[in-house]
Amino acid sequence: MAVRLTISSSRVKLHFSKLKVPVPYSCAHRSSLLHPKPRANSSQTNTGQACSPKVDIMFMKTHKTASSTFLNILFRFGEKHRLKFAFPDSRNDFDYPSLFQRSFVKDYKPGMCFNIICNHMRFNASEVEKVLPTDTSYITILRDPAELFESSFHYFGRLVPFTWKIPGDDKMTEFLLNPHSYFDPEGFNSFYLKNLLFFDFGQDNTLKLDDPRVDEGINLISERFQLVMLVEYFEESLILLKEELCWEMEDLLFFKLNARKGSTVSKLTPKLRARALEWNAIDWKLYQHFNRTFWKKVNAYGRERMAEDVAELKKRNKEMTSVCIEGGHAVEAGSIQETDLQPWQPIGEKSIMGYNLKKNIDSAHQKLCRKMLMPEIQYLTELGVNLWITKLWGHVRNIINW
Repeated sequence: MAVRLTISSSRVKLHFSKLKVPVPYSCAHRSSLLHPKPRANSSQTNTGQACSPKVDIMFMKTHKTASSTFLNILFRFGEKHRLKFAFPDSRNDFDYPSLFQRSFVKDYKPGMCFNIICNHMRFNASEVEKVLPTDTSYITILRDPAELFESSFHYFGRLVPFTWKIPGDDKMTEFLLNPHSYFDPEGFNSFYLKNLLFFDFGQDNTLKLDDPRVDEGINLISERFQLVMLVEYFEESLILLKEELCWEMEDLLFFKLNARKGSTVSKLTPKLRARALEWNAIDWKLYQHFNRTFWKKVNAYGRERMAEDVAELKKRNKEMTSVCIEGGHAVEAGSIQETDLQPWQPIGEKSIMGYNLKKNIDSAHQKLCRKMLMPEIQYLTELGVNLWITKLWGHVRNIINW
């Protein structure tokens, strides 16, 4: 805060002005990006119009939304173009569930330049803006709230103390039949089990649906984020991302990471699904809003063109599967041979599947295959993040067999 003193005959005036935090326009190493590529014709572009890949990206990593799969795409893109990531310090998130502060960024100093921020956080727009260039593209991803609730209950349920008093083996069903008798809005980690998407965006997840702050929050998200992807249409989302950021098809290649073993997934009956959506009504409103905007973008892109591009992406991913993955499919945790390819597991479970790297991969694909199969924790470590708090927690869990 700068202070300027003015003295007049009648009084002393103090003038306060906020010191601006300088944010560079972009800090990308653009040597490989200087040659624009022509864009295909669409309703928004003219044939032959050139564009350059956008490299300044804020990815709002929401929970249980295939975001680890997308993170792997971002990590590989960032390495390819030698971009600078804003990473957390000592753990794999930005002090979640606290609202994001720029001081959470490893080695942050005012005016430092980053291209990409993508780890879990509770979104706080004014602070995020201070660590990214002004031309940053804001991207996020949503998932059907009923399916998200089921996944969150499975993954985080044991970390939410109020669930411990729910009787029976099928705790989720029992909870949904009468959630108000169990839910404690002030309880430790309770946010995981009610409107988790809205909470991740820095909003109050316990509001009544007709509270005006709900629509205000949705509007703020809509104004901030250029693209909101949907888990249920992941390939289509990536094609829209390619259009938005002027990326190449090869930048979108992926394997599904952190997939759950099918036997651990609770199939929601129509009745339970309706109750889950009622319980997560704000998230459902949020999802419906962005589902509409998503299909408007698809229509603008062209349905036939979208189908062709999705088919091409699936074809390339299938080719990479045959090149990289032993057996061509995911395996249970106990069957993963390399420690470096073991995904993080939920409390008390070994339900997250992973992959075995194919033996004798040709040298042209060996590095890419390993990176595409690498779980988030291991990839962050390889990128130089010291995750000692996360790893300590993992060791404690192993010792107490939790």
